[in-house]
Amino acid sequence: MAQTKAGGTTKLGRDSAPKYLGVKKYAGETAQPGDILIRQRGTKFVAGKNVKRGNDDTLFATAKGLVAVRTKRKIHFDGTKGLVKVISIAP
Repeated sequence: MAQTKAGGTTKLGRDSAPKYLGVKKYAGETAQPGDILIRQRGTKFVAGKNVKRGNDDTLFATAKGLVAVRTKRKIHFDGTKGLVKVISIAP
């Protein structure tokens, strides 16, 4: 007979790698073309002037300058209104 019980399976013990999301450059900081400004899932922040959005919703700079943040009212597809933060680069 075996000395120990048979080792079963467990649903625990797995963990995904961290995604390091969030703001990388804050308002007033200088940015170079290609610098990542915000890593996000979805469009909590939207791209303004001199900023583009990547395939994974990352916002990155397309020009050299200072990062500027402002809020803007937006009407959603279902007619509700909300506020979004617009990230832009002021040369």
